Amino acid sequence: MPLRNSLSFWTLLFCSAFVLLTSFVYYPKWNKPQTEALISWDASGYYMYLPAAFIYHDLKQVGFLPEVTRKYNPDPGQNQAHLDSLSGNRVMKYPVGLAVQSLPFFVAGHLAAKALGYPADGFSAPYQLSLQLGCELMAVLGLWLVWLALRRRFGETATALTLVVLTLGSNYLNYAAIDAAMTHSWLFTLYAALLLVTPAFYRRPTLLRALGIGLLCGLMALTRPTDILAVLLPILWGLAPRRAVLVERLSFWRQHWPKLLVAVLATGAVGSLQLLYWHYVTGRWLVYSYEDQGFSWLRPHLWDGIFSFRSGWLIYSPLLVLPLLGFGPLRRRAPEAFWAMLAFTVLFIYVTFAWDIWWYGGSLGARALVQGYAVLAWPLAAALQWVLARRSWTVAFAAFLAFGIYYNLWLTHQAHRGSGLLAAGDMNKEYFWAVALRNAVPVPTRWMLDNGDQLVDDSGRKNVRELWHTDFEQDTTGGAGCGRPALQGRCSLLLDKDHQSSPEYRVNVKPEEVPWVRVRCRARCVQKEWDVWKMTQLIVSFRRGDEKVKERVIRLQRVVDQDWPAEVYLDLQAPKGETYDNVRVALWNGDSPQGILIDELRVEAFEK
Repeated sequence: MPLRNSLSFWTLLFCSAFVLLTSFVYYPKWNKPQTEALISWDASGYYMYLPAAFIYHDLKQVGFLPEVTRKYNPDPGQNQAHLDSLSGNRVMKYPVGLAVQSLPFFVAGHLAAKALGYPADGFSAPYQLSLQLGCELMAVLGLWLVWLALRRRFGETATALTLVVLTLGSNYLNYAAIDAAMTHSWLFTLYAALLLVTPAFYRRPTLLRALGIGLLCGLMALTRPTDILAVLLPILWGLAPRRAVLVERLSFWRQHWPKLLVAVLATGAVGSLQLLYWHYVTGRWLVYSYEDQGFSWLRPHLWDGIFSFRSGWLIYSPLLVLPLLGFGPLRRRAPEAFWAMLAFTVLFIYVTFAWDIWWYGGSLGARALVQGYAVLAWPLAAALQWVLARRSWTVAFAAFLAFGIYYNLWLTHQAHRGSGLLAAGDMNKEYFWAVALRNAVPVPTRWMLDNGDQLVDDSGRKNVRELWHTDFEQDTTGGAGCGRPALQGRCSLLLDKDHQSSPEYRVNVKPEEVPWVRVRCRARCVQKEWDVWKMTQLIVSFRRGDEKVKERVIRLQRVVDQDWPAEVYLDLQAPKGETYDNVRVALWNGDSPQGILIDELRVEAFEK
């Protein structure tokens, strides 16, 4: 079919344009400051090899990092490298593979910075823009490669819809267009290339194709070590659990063993770049650079990783249930791919969620699966082809598709330019349902991120009565003294870098009289703390003597701003089926150096 009449080709152009417009018009990260820049957080760690090697010539001590942090603040914690206690040098946390892929764009940015008079320091605007251009070039290339693989196998309509589901209906959009300097979109493109080279090799095995498979697998493992699982695709391609098939494959490899050797050597040669770096920096060939982060192989976090409201894969990209249902149709439509892709998908999901930080930081959905979408595109296309052949299913699918696209665009918007309702990687069920598909919610809703008992609507509170109150006019214990200017009266409680905690206040209660408590106070930031883990915590617990029965916290700066007093409160339902005799209240500044004033601290009982 001529391309001018090809539905899938025009859909490919539309999806590519949508990615580019999202990247360069809707939210261009290359011109954002500090931790919103393209080269920030984890992305700055993957990239750090390039300025270290080619600008500062300092791969061992990374001595330029404090000055880069002071000037650009890509990661306030400087987590890109850690001190190796044996060698005394600093080791990059993240693998070198993405830096290898980004090298041409880094060089272009460096030349542009020098020519245009920008600081040639690896982080100024020309570097950011050049890398973003590289990210989007790779993203569009990945979509094009997926299109090439699917079109001749699954037809025009199924291929077109597959591109729409991936681009508009999944978190691939975020990691291809906005957070594109992470590894995921780049790896997506490498997987897409591997799925073109692999069947081509088995159709006509050549040395060049074997070399291509080896280089691709090696580069994937060098970029993200767990993606060594990619080797399953060429190894298992065309196999089935039947003796005749296995015998035929062994005969094939005996005939083409030099090509197999070339693929293995190419994979090892590319992967050895990481070993060479470790040996250069530490004198050891193997270094575990993730320190205390690791895997729970016997207890993977599969349910949380797939279904949790915190960052569950199918909760945040529900349309991707379709490829999971598409393996049956895939077996009939492309049997040579079925067992390889099924084995890869099962192990890929297992390994991804065996990682103890299974939510992968501030992730929009399960970002660590995004690269695998190039593989899942095949069963997705097979599922869509099956649906399109059944008229009764097509209407239901159309509604599901429309919802999935709208939902994904809402998530992406709220993650970057909306009213900030999405707290990526920090969600819970109660907060999720309170904000889902909304563009504005009452301000106290944000405390539901910490406390699922939090009430936003006060209309249901009955029989409210005060149990205890302090105005801090007399009670300024804990070494904080009298915080001024007071929010009320003469003194307020001041928490800052030198005064981290308030006293713990005890209020004796009778269980039958206190079904709910609300602890409230007034608060004002002297200096706003933006790091969620360092925000001031209001801590409330039901106790049996000194034993904690139930405890919750809220982080005050989710709502409290600088130089503007706010009323804050924490609601806590009494623990059911447990005895208790007192309520404890305390405030902790979260190890923050920033100051906050607290006043009019009250404990109320109420019914609901």
